[in-house]
Amino acid sequence: MQGDVMVSFGPEDSRQWHVPAAPDSQEARAWLDAQYLALECEPLRASGKVLTADKLLAIADAAGRERFEDTEWGARFAACAIGSTQRPMLRIDLSQRTVNF
Repeated sequence: MQGDVMVSFGPEDSRQWHVPAAPDSQEARAWLDAQYLALECEPLRASGKVLTADKLLAIADAAGRERFEDTEWGARFAACAIGSTQRPMLRIDLSQRTVNF
């Protein structure tokens, strides 16, 4: 699957990637799980349940602008976001705390 991902840090600050081929869902989720743990992300919901959209928000927020400057890491995040959601377009807006498919 291919797609496009945008991560917005604010009104004038965003990063975009075109993903020509995303990993399969299982590989994508495994990479995101590893990043979630490595970045010491916390569940956003009081129940402790972590939805894929919540995981994407938490990882992007914890990674910050600096991590996304690493083009290889940013491209891998984008590919895994597409692979894990199986959606051709994602917009992750950190200032609004939203993920749009």
